[in-house]
Amino acid sequence: MTHLQAGLSPETLEKARLELNENPDTLHQDIQEVRDMVITRPDIGFLRTDDAFILRFLRARKFQHFEAFRLLAQYFEYRQQNLDMFKSFKATDPGIKQALKDGFPGGLANLDHYGRKILVLFAANWDQSRYTLVDILRAILLSLEAMIEDPELQVNGFVLIIDWSNFTFKQASKLTPSMLRLAIEGLQDSFPARFGGIHFVNQPWYIHALYTVIRPFLKEKTRKRIFLHGNNLNSLHQLIHPEILPSEFGGMLPPYDMGTWARTLLDHEYDDDSECNADSYNTSAKDIDKDLSPKSMKRSQSVVDPGVLKRMDKNEEENMQPLLSLD
Repeated sequence: MTHLQAGLSPETLEKARLELNENPDTLHQDIQEVRDMVITRPDIGFLRTDDAFILRFLRARKFQHFEAFRLLAQYFEYRQQNLDMFKSFKATDPGIKQALKDGFPGGLANLDHYGRKILVLFAANWDQSRYTLVDILRAILLSLEAMIEDPELQVNGFVLIIDWSNFTFKQASKLTPSMLRLAIEGLQDSFPARFGGIHFVNQPWYIHALYTVIRPFLKEKTRKRIFLHGNNLNSLHQLIHPEILPSEFGGMLPPYDMGTWARTLLDHEYDDDSECNADSYNTSAKDIDKDLSPKSMKRSQSVVDPGVLKRMDKNEEENMQPLLSLD
């Protein structure tokens, strides 16, 4: 085991070996092979190429070197193409902060039986008068940046539950094609996280209709991991045990506290509504002021100056076991 695997439990080390093809004997060579590809994309500014950073992309693509590099390139390309999204990219940014406090996203205390982090979204909590859908997406991406620092989650991944109860048609009308594409590109195509399932519960007909429209634009792997449960929480419980779910999802735990993850990320600034410092943002309770925005992210070796942005072809990434067929 190398120092890069020091944060993994013995069980997760074995999972990384079996499922992700992670080999401690070739780990540094694998990382260097991805790093060597940076020169092939002079149009992209690779603001980080350190070992620990590249490793998360290799894990997200089962150590397929080219696919890991493709994801790394898309990660930075997405940030270069959407610079406004990543200005003031910190938990204390007013829009992000309010979205976090309303539970965008929430995170359950217990992992599922595969060791995955369970994220929850209560869609009706969106207060359109205080922050935008882009702020919600920024809050989710910021949260994932913090969570993916955990090597256990790099290997085991995430599950997302979206509760559409009381989500109005007016709110749904804001889910424009451009907004949905921005979210799909940011989460599906450009972030090194393994999503084992995306669960819709209590979705109204117009959300079901909207999903039907965007479904052809999702990767086949993504489509296989989206489950429309409606009001049938029993089907949800077949995949995520009710013992670790709050009562909103028919679980055995108390109702979810929307501020749980926000308090972790914001720490002592949770109740402080004063203007925030524009030069830093929180990534974890231990590292309050670390900033990973494209402009301020610390450059490391093999940095290439950004030029004209080009769109890469996005091929299918590695296959994962589907959980269930769509409802």
